[in-house]
Amino acid sequence: MRHRMTRGASASIRTLYATASAAAITLVIAGPVLAQASAQTPKADDDTVEAVVVTGIKASIQNSINIKKNETSIVEAISAEDIGKLPDVSIAESIARLPGLAAQRVNGRAQVISIRGLAPDFTTTLLNGRQQASSGDNRAVEFDQYPSELLSSVVIYKTPDAQVSGMGLSGTADLRTVRPLEYGKRALAVNLRGEKTSGKKLNDDSRNTGGRFSVSYINQFADDTIGVALGYAHLDSPSQVKHYKAYGYEAFPNDATSPDSADGALMLNGQEIFATSRNNKRDAAIGIFEYQPNDRVHSTLDVYYSTFKQQERTRGAQWFSNPYADGVTYANVTTADLGGSKFATGGTLNHGVLQLRNDYNTRQDQLFSAGLNNEFKLSDRTKLVADLSYSSNKRKEQIMETYAGYGRGVGGVTPATPDVGRTYDTIGFKVADDGFSQYDEGLNYADASKVTLGDRAPWGGWGHDGAIRFPHVKEDVTAVDVHLEHEMDGFVTKLSGGVNYTKRDKGKTVSDNDLFLKNGRQQVYVDPADLVSPTNLGFAGFGNVLSVKIGDVWRKYYNWAPILDANYYDKNWDITEQVTTFFAKADFQTGALHGNLGVQVVKQKQESSGVVINGLASGQPIVPTKINAKDDYTDVLPSMNLIYDLGGGHRLRFALSKTMARPRMDDMRANVTPGFNGLVCSSQPCGPGTTVNPWSASGGNPHLKPWMAKAADLAYEWYVSPATYLSVAGFYKKLDTYIYQQSGTFDFTGIPLPPGANIPAGTTINNIGQITLPANGNGGNVKGVEFSGAVELGQFADLLKGFGMQGSLSLTKSNLNPTTNTDPKQKVRIPGLSGTVYNVTGYYERGGFQARISQRYRSAFKGEVVQLFATRGFTEILADKQVDAQIGYTFQDGPLQNLGILLQVNNLTDSPYRTRLGLDGGGTKTQSGGSLPETYEKYGRQFLFGVNYRF
Repeated sequence: MRHRMTRGASASIRTLYATASAAAITLVIAGPVLAQASAQTPKADDDTVEAVVVTGIKASIQNSINIKKNETSIVEAISAEDIGKLPDVSIAESIARLPGLAAQRVNGRAQVISIRGLAPDFTTTLLNGRQQASSGDNRAVEFDQYPSELLSSVVIYKTPDAQVSGMGLSGTADLRTVRPLEYGKRALAVNLRGEKTSGKKLNDDSRNTGGRFSVSYINQFADDTIGVALGYAHLDSPSQVKHYKAYGYEAFPNDATSPDSADGALMLNGQEIFATSRNNKRDAAIGIFEYQPNDRVHSTLDVYYSTFKQQERTRGAQWFSNPYADGVTYANVTTADLGGSKFATGGTLNHGVLQLRNDYNTRQDQLFSAGLNNEFKLSDRTKLVADLSYSSNKRKEQIMETYAGYGRGVGGVTPATPDVGRTYDTIGFKVADDGFSQYDEGLNYADASKVTLGDRAPWGGWGHDGAIRFPHVKEDVTAVDVHLEHEMDGFVTKLSGGVNYTKRDKGKTVSDNDLFLKNGRQQVYVDPADLVSPTNLGFAGFGNVLSVKIGDVWRKYYNWAPILDANYYDKNWDITEQVTTFFAKADFQTGALHGNLGVQVVKQKQESSGVVINGLASGQPIVPTKINAKDDYTDVLPSMNLIYDLGGGHRLRFALSKTMARPRMDDMRANVTPGFNGLVCSSQPCGPGTTVNPWSASGGNPHLKPWMAKAADLAYEWYVSPATYLSVAGFYKKLDTYIYQQSGTFDFTGIPLPPGANIPAGTTINNIGQITLPANGNGGNVKGVEFSGAVELGQFADLLKGFGMQGSLSLTKSNLNPTTNTDPKQKVRIPGLSGTVYNVTGYYERGGFQARISQRYRSAFKGEVVQLFATRGFTEILADKQVDAQIGYTFQDGPLQNLGILLQVNNLTDSPYRTRLGLDGGGTKTQSGGSLPETYEKYGRQFLFGVNYRF
């Protein structure tokens, strides 16, 4: 049997991978087949020995357990059957079921992964052992760009292997594809599925049906010295989002509310209701060419390419219900006790003005990855491995929002004309503490003869009639890896050493633009030809709203002008990294003990280009001054993995390591955005002989050092049978530092004073001011315990044959407090940490029939999301529980043999996405300290029906 070792992966994994890959690619694309039968059926002379062939769900569990058992590092694994039998939109949905892993839902899809309570930025993602470029704003790979149909397995390293360059601080995800020579035979498989989201489509110009198609071809040529694997996967997946958000709560003056019993109640001061329809189209292809003319030369070329296009249409309404905005009043207010506070649960809003929204967003990602691996056997015991790789990811987005309202006025809303076209409404409301609040409006907002385009915001409007932004991100990763392996006799069984050079270039630009209605911002009716059927917001009790084909016709109604403010310049940056990693590793074995000792020496060079904004005059052009900053660091990362075999399937694992993660890319930007306090003399004496410090600034830090952590892991494992095991693992990570916002000093010499600074003559202005930027600060620890296992129930009783269960529970804590505030009430949590994460799966598989139901849960956590003006920010995402189920049948014989049919329902319980108002210690609280709800979204159920066939 051939086996190979790709860059950054241990021999034990690759040897096992060779035996499992035949089943893997077939299961993931064609459903259960007689995988491995031809490659692994033993023969003795001419006697035929009957092979016990395991397929389907049970085969995938066995393969995953074998990977976990045979790897020297502590890992979690998922094999092709788990992915193929749950044909998820991406691999993220599947690996989120592994112990210690949790997915964050973005627009209803699992997109980024946290390992052991740390943010996605602490995780490195590999494809066949090679680092991948990300189209995100930072380092975290968005897993929905990788089709599950084209992957054969995923291995999550929880403890490092010194041979793997770029190991993450929290863990490393290695996505793996098939190897055609190891597969050992020809195969052609197809997969076709239809898809539908529950309920009616929310927007008339969208779809709630889609489909998926994949095909794979594997073959060997030239007396099995050449292997070829080709694969293609197409995804056309719609999604629907019902969205509600509360802006905040506060108690208003008594004369604004009635009856008197409502005085002092917490009132909702603003809200939005949106219906969003998305369509996701992804086309991905892989090509693998493998050449092994003899036992001394082995070359493999991998190529992966995907395009992911997304379109999003959002319609709805938003408005302030705030007496300070429009002099609104509340009538018929009902209240209830909520956490010891009086809370307004319903009533009537008078004098409200709605801002209608018609938004259109697009995004396109292009991912290309290629790698050439060459193995040269220099002697019976020595091997040279050289690996070249390149990964590129490009993201282009359009984010557009437009405003409309009831009525028509001359010109636009400005501070001088604050009520142009603003028509007041009376709206009944019922506020939900967990769900969609309900509204009963008085005006018909779908009447095209009454509704016009234009700003309707209070306080003199928002200064424009819409906005359009174009974020672009591009990242390139180029790597060269060369290492030697020498097998030995005695206590040390193998020595390995080598070097890896990786260069990463990443840049982000955001073009911000205001939209202004033509003819002096004249509010205008929409041409009936530019409308689609109104969008119904009935999920919130609201009626229909006018729906404009704004993505097609916006240029007809709007002029656009660039926004060259400080925020614009701060969003644009370029970063280059060069990381050289030298490694050495020794594998050893003595009696029941085996493992490895290794060390990495990591030399890092970083360079960032950005701007210091020169000029602060209101309404005047900002002059950016380009700056460039460099730094370099060297870190030493030792690691040790030990396994002690207790016998009878029992074993202990122990690992010690020092790990690192490079800083976030946006934190490393060199930009500096200054601010000048022209009112500084209102709070202190000024004049001759006095000195003031009016300057301040914010920005990035191109001199950030990496996150560093010392880690210890201890695990007990019991392998009962091929499909049954139990594991209990504990881990402790001590982060030496943590990167968070801190204040320091900055020299503002050369930046001109803004006009009208109001600094009296003779006053000395100190050019040294305060700057707030990310910096390496106090660290802390993250610790936890993980329970996981799988059990084949049929081994206990014949009645239970075919039944089985898998599950895991992870409990994590941290004392990290990334803030300079010493007030214990202002504790700040770290992103990605859920204290409790569990996954449980029950399955039945027998006689070609398969059924499975899975549930995954994660407790509340601090998550990173896109917020106002296309910037990244954090919010608290509340506990999330999702249930998926499937049922299928594969014909075992006859003319339909190898044909499989499948019905699946994702998000079976239609679980909501929820956030709370405020973050950490912030936000409005009830008397008892409880938080109030902010965002509530529902995505509906996803139904899939499909067929698989293998030729």
